Amino acid sequence: MTKTILITGSSRGLGATIARTLATQGHNVIINYFKSKDLAKQLVREIGESQAIALPADITDRNQVDEMIAHATEHFGQIDAVVNNALVGFKFDPTAQKAFIDLSWDDYQQQLDGTLKGAFNVTQAVIKQFITRKTGTIVSIGTNLYQNPVVPYHEYTTAKAGLIGFTRNIAAELGQYGINANVVSGGLLKTTDASAVTTQEVFDLIAQTTPLRQVTSPQDVANMVSYLISDQAKGITGQNFTVDGGLTMN
Repeated sequence: MTKTILITGSSRGLGATIARTLATQGHNVIINYFKSKDLAKQLVREIGESQAIALPADITDRNQVDEMIAHATEHFGQIDAVVNNALVGFKFDPTAQKAFIDLSWDDYQQQLDGTLKGAFNVTQAVIKQFITRKTGTIVSIGTNLYQNPVVPYHEYTTAKAGLIGFTRNIAAELGQYGINANVVSGGLLKTTDASAVTTQEVFDLIAQTTPLRQVTSPQDVANMVSYLISDQAKGITGQNFTVDGGLTMN
């Protein structure tokens, strides 16, 4: 069954891998971007204009999100699923990460806005059509760092932990309308734009302490997202799935 899926922050990195994976399976994809217009347009050409559209929106701006949802819905007829993937202003750089004593609340606020406010805006903007059709899927991208902070990325990890609470409340309230909501929490991904500055020593350490002896790839996470969007996962909601090769075990 062909579905139409919005992936926020999908012009590059993990989001682009998710978009490619879903398109390969025959789905339509809405590639949301903020600044990377050229990369988004290039991805549309790669996938094919019959299956993909690139739309700009700052997900922390509700008006821009509403315009994006309206445009995408008009273009494809409806939206069947949302992947809250966008990462706002953060790099996984253990040498540059501030110690807690040096952080300001603004550092936290930026991640809370990008992660939680962004997910709130996008989810609330699309939820009316999900309720009307009594079906819909929300997948949000988390992190295993909330469970195992091998590097204390304080502000990023705190925001992502909040995303799990947000998702479980959505799942509890909206399940009556056939709406599923889950989180996919990857390990440190090798390699995306956000992890490009991560040292090889950190990657090697993670690989050595992981049961599968390998660092998680963007494709590993994309495969789980794809499954949760499929009809085979309609009985699953309110869950946090960790995809990190067994580094953390629930």
